[in-house]
Formats: sequence, structure tokens, C-alpha cells
Amino acid sequence: MSKETRQQVAEAVSAVENKKGEDLAILEMDKSTGAFTDYFVVCTGTNPRQIQAISDEVERRLNLAGARPNSIEGYNQAEWVLLDYVDFVVHVFSERARKFYDLERLWKSASRLTPADLQKKPAARKAVKKRAASTRSAKAKSTAGPKTTGRKKPVQHKGRKGKPKP
Repeated sequence: MSKETRQQVAEAVSAVENKKGEDLAILEMDKSTGAFTDYFVVCTGTNPRQIQAISDEVERRLNLAGARPNSIEGYNQAEWVLLDYVDFVVHVFSERARKFYDLERLWKSASRLTPADLQKKPAARKAVKKRAASTRSAKAKSTAGPKTTGRKKPVQHKGRKGKPKP
């Protein structure tokens, strides 16, 4: 997830806020779920004209930033407009459609972000996770002791008569 993608998502969020999109959610998709994109920006418009205005503003601002949507779906019906920018997808719902599809529940493994989170460096979060994992691994190794055959006492080899060798 590049810095450029995060900046574009931040621009889309700003456009939604500018047009008074309601109940804004930014979802960072979990790679292990097989999601087809990195982020979802989800919001609600109060009527078809506002839904289209939000979509228009997102598209306009991202065009100025040099990003064009791969596809736009649902614009004319204005119940659920989807702007697909490949690395992120903007969903602008009517209230009824948002409740029906409930994307936040469907993608509950995704991390919820705030607009401020988009300004943070994503690598810093990964480094913390990686450092925590290596610390756990090091602790596990230190408590496990040296590698053994799984026995607690050293093995004593016995001679022919069943007595331990000196």
C-alpha cells in the first residue's frame, strides 16, 4: 500500500466530507482475506442528487491528482455508486442500500481508519507488528532452552547388562 494510494484515499475522503457525505468509513482491507483492493471508502448520501454530487466531487478531485477510475457503476440509479480506482474503491450509498449490503459487516476483518490515520506512515505500523512478533519468537526460544530430543533428562546409554556406562 503505497504512500500515493494513501494520499489518493485521503483526497477521496476529503471530497466526501466536502459534499457532506454521512457515516464515513475507511476500511483497510486485510491481505489474508483475499480482498481485491487495499481500501474501501464508504459513505451515505441522503438523496440521489447528493449521491451523484459526492461521486462527481471524488472523481473531479482525483482527476486533478492524476487518478482516473477503472470503472464507475450505479451512477444513474444513484442507490449505490461504486468508483473503482483498483487500489481502493469508493462506495457512495443511499441509506437503504447501505443497510441492505452492510459492507462493514461483510468485511469485518478490515481495519477501520480515521482520516488522520491516512497521514501516518503505513510502514511504521508494520515495523511495530514485526518487532512484536520477533520479540515473541525470541522469548519462546529463550524459554524453550537448547534443542533436545524432547526428553527432560539427558539420555544415559546402558551397557550389555542394563547398567549405565561410566
